[in-house]
Amino acid sequence: MENTSSDIRQLNEKIHQASAFVDLLNMELGKVIVGQRYMVERLLIGLLAQGHVLLEGVPGLAKTLSIKSLSSAINAKFSRIQFTPDLLPADVVGTMIYNQQKNEFVVRKGPIFANFILADEINRAPAKVQSALLEAMQERQITIGDTTFKLDDPFLVLATQNPIEQEGTYTLPEAQVDRFMLKVVIGYPTKEEERHIIRQNLNPEASTPIRAVIQPGDIMEARKLVREVYMDEKIEKYIIDIVFATRNPEEYKLQKLKPLISYGGSPRASINLALAAKAYAFMKRRGYVIPEDVRSICFDVMRHRVGLTYEAEAENVTSENILSEILNAVEVP
Repeated sequence: MENTSSDIRQLNEKIHQASAFVDLLNMELGKVIVGQRYMVERLLIGLLAQGHVLLEGVPGLAKTLSIKSLSSAINAKFSRIQFTPDLLPADVVGTMIYNQQKNEFVVRKGPIFANFILADEINRAPAKVQSALLEAMQERQITIGDTTFKLDDPFLVLATQNPIEQEGTYTLPEAQVDRFMLKVVIGYPTKEEERHIIRQNLNPEASTPIRAVIQPGDIMEARKLVREVYMDEKIEKYIIDIVFATRNPEEYKLQKLKPLISYGGSPRASINLALAAKAYAFMKRRGYVIPEDVRSICFDVMRHRVGLTYEAEAENVTSENILSEILNAVEVP
């Protein structure tokens, strides 16, 4: 279907009006969260593009607070699961228990039955628990005994991992890391923001509780519109070039990257890059995607999808370094 300029103009106006709630959400979250605009923006992209988010940062950077506040602002059900080495799959998804009065087994649902799941320190749990979470993330359903339950919509897993402690942690399998649409690395606040954080925490009376400014149904409607955002063929080609450059860097005159990359992005990387770019355009209240949208979310979508060789690790080359080289080399439409 060829989009005429009048179609795009109409779509642009429609999305400009429909995306007004993004500002409302940002204002509401700003009451509680100081700084961290980047993280909040990425959480909203995950929410609008129906993708899960992996947050990496040291403790105390308001990861839990942000996710909890976002679920309150959307009037959604929030559930926090603290991952520990002795956690069992049944602790996450639920189990069958025997009811003596009824003389039968009944299902007791686990904390996964919510709209927002915070999987705190996901790399502390063993593989069995991670695979139980994986089914929920991918299939959006849970099987307990011989019954399959559909999970509520919107359903979003936000997992956190601590990059500094490796003691007693289990590395996330590549297949599971690939299930996360975005991997967001969170930094420290600025001096001014930190001063504000201190004042806010020393004077709890001054803080106002988060109000529900929109409903889960509004998010479902917004998701349909996000998919309608217009993406030109040139932008599609740009996305494909970026992903293919991680697989075959020599085709883009990047021979020096060949020994540093053990594997490149999967087709899921291309899909997520396109979807996240559409969500980003929607948040910027535009009905079409521009190359800048792709570039701005490229690191979050791709950083966990580029495998590094031992040579890269020996030379202290990160996936971000590789992606910077690729973005500089690939021709922008």
